[in-house]
Amino acid sequence: MLRGPATINIWADDVAAAGKWYAELLGVEPYFERPGDGQPAAYLEFRIGDHQAELGLIDRSYAPPGTATTPGGAVVHWHVDDVQAALDRLLSLGATPHMPLTERGPGFVTASVIDPFGNVLGVMYNVHYLEMLDR
Repeated sequence: MLRGPATINIWADDVAAAGKWYAELLGVEPYFERPGDGQPAAYLEFRIGDHQAELGLIDRSYAPPGTATTPGGAVVHWHVDDVQAALDRLLSLGATPHMPLTERGPGFVTASVIDPFGNVLGVMYNVHYLEMLDR
């Protein structure tokens, strides 16, 4: 039924600033932009990773009523080759610690940060992810 994430959306009060921050982090520019009511950007999309997953940045004013404005809820972990290096880079770009580097078992290491826009961003080394890529 679930075949893989089509788009992972995160909220930002300042989509232009979030777009610059994520472009710096990811090393790519967004490939799609939709302007908003009097705003330079209400929505930006990036294609990233081995499967070109879509990461969308949405102006928080479009969030459904009752959407949390503080970090929490589901954490999406992106596979990285070196969790400590990824964590160091995220922190150097202004993210704040959320969950420290934690070994979860053989072949599994996770960490997470809060981006400057209030979203939790997880990074993970997952041996099964690499096995899946090899198939």
